Amino acid sequence: AYTLIEIADTGTGIAPEIIEQIFDPFFTTKDPGQGTGLGLSIAQRIVHQHGGSLFVESQEGAGTLISIRLPGLPPRP
Repeated sequence: AYTLIEIADTGTGIAPEIIEQIFDPFFTTKDPGQGTGLGLSIAQRIVHQHGGSLFVESQEGAGTLISIRLPGLPPRP
């Protein structure tokens, strides 16, 4: 059992040639001074440290879906 959290937008999407890089520390498509490129890297690390996984699906011009799966808790007695 797991908990699934999905976050979606209808923005510009992520280009296929950079989607593999989005979790790299300091990777950003923003202009200098507009972001550090650490947000997704940190989020992925936190999810993995809790035994979960993080998946990204994106289509240019149609948006992005991020799915986070975290292990479920055992039932309480």
